[in-house]
Amino acid sequence: MSQYISEQKIEELEMKANEARELLIEMLVEAGSGHTAGPLGMADIFTAMYFHVLKHNPAKPDWEERDRLILSNGHITPIRYVLMAMAGYFPVEELKTLRKFGSRLQGHPERERLPGVETTSGPLGSGLGQAAGYAYAARMDKKKFRTYCFMSDGEQDAGATWESTMFIGKNKLSNLTAVIDRNNIQIDGMTENIMPLESLKAKYEAFNWHVLEVDGHNIEQFVDAMEHAKTIFEKPTVIIAHTIPGKGVDFMEFDYLWHGNPPGKVKDDPDAPVPEKQAEEALRQIRTLNGKIMSEHE
Repeated sequence: MSQYISEQKIEELEMKANEARELLIEMLVEAGSGHTAGPLGMADIFTAMYFHVLKHNPAKPDWEERDRLILSNGHITPIRYVLMAMAGYFPVEELKTLRKFGSRLQGHPERERLPGVETTSGPLGSGLGQAAGYAYAARMDKKKFRTYCFMSDGEQDAGATWESTMFIGKNKLSNLTAVIDRNNIQIDGMTENIMPLESLKAKYEAFNWHVLEVDGHNIEQFVDAMEHAKTIFEKPTVIIAHTIPGKGVDFMEFDYLWHGNPPGKVKDDPDAPVPEKQAEEALRQIRTLNGKIMSEHE
């Protein structure tokens, strides 16, 4: 058993994560566009962040002592929006405005539109450098907040990521924790076919990082890794979170066709229902997960 999180809290967070998945599907269908696989895969981690790990205050999004969460892979922002709404940053009903003209909830997050979003992101490979700036400045100003940077595995292809990795390792920014969503897909296919990444662990260790690997759907493991990172004072920490893209919907899982498409838009997937039934079936599968979670914790 974890010393950092109770069994009851884990069950509560798992249920919230599936509520988030349901809201995610509904908002993507309303938008008619957006990314599905990555957000579904990161629902457990974002739930853990907003309801357990982060030091934040939705009523005061600019609170000076808040932790900073930098989302480098901005295309998975729909799941961040969902968890922000659930946490109280804005009304849940606003989720239905995703990607609409004038909405605060754009397809990639924009800092000046939505309180609680630290940076504007979109170009992959930029977030770790932005996080480095926050963490370095916090050290200079003797601030106690932590900086978290979320990245995709596909953006490890970007050279800017490794420039930032070197800078952070060289400066021993132990107040920064990075999380890599290791789901093995990117928009054109499987990561190891497009640009092999392994061994990610060895690469980060070579740049003076402390590396942890977890099951990204095991909230207890993830929370424990986050707490472990706080005990490492001589190095930054990266958590490689192994996730299932499309988690919770069998015809989406591990299928890169769902990387950048919402339900109703994939026509050439032989394992998926017809487009008109995709959202309905996805929601049916997600709703049955809560019953499984409850039985597992009985």
